[in-house]
Amino acid sequence: NNIAQRAEAYKPKPRTTYKMIKEYIVEKYSFNVHTAYIAEVKRGLGLPMYDAPNAVETLKNPRKQPTPIQVDAIKDALIHFEVI
Repeated sequence: NNIAQRAEAYKPKPRTTYKMIKEYIVEKYSFNVHTAYIAEVKRGLGLPMYDAPNAVETLKNPRKQPTPIQVDAIKDALIHFEVI
């Protein structure tokens, strides 16, 4: 019984996905954010990023920047999911 409790304590927390972040923002703030905006905020905070298998060398259109309201919402979601 004690071993089971210790094993439960050592379990890593589930990985936070962009989908979870987007759903949280829609529920709390009632607007959508693009995954590129989430990545941009994470990059700006210096958080670890994974290489996308479908990444392109150069973008056809310049990447749009998230608005300050969207940045605040994304940061709030990252705090909620204990990413930062």
